[in-house]
Amino acid sequence: MANGPGLLESTYQQCLARELQLNDIAFKLEHLQPVEYKGLQLDCSYRIDVLVEDEIILELKAVDQIKGIHEAQLLTYMKTFRHQTGICAQF
Repeated sequence: MANGPGLLESTYQQCLARELQLNDIAFKLEHLQPVEYKGLQLDCSYRIDVLVEDEIILELKAVDQIKGIHEAQLLTYMKTFRHQTGICAQF
């Protein structure tokens, strides 16, 4: 497959899901993560592209290069949802 914005992000996501499945790695696609604020669950949530083994956030990007805004988004998810590990994957 070609890198960059040639295919939809969802296509790369499904290919990655198949690879994870073939390797018996637990994952969730488009994992809805609720947002809590001061003990109240807000009426909004974020969609994590791929959550691997309930520990690793994968933020998928079909772009020519990862930019600061992409990394900032991942860091925000990691901090907000208390995950130690995250990867911004470029396709």
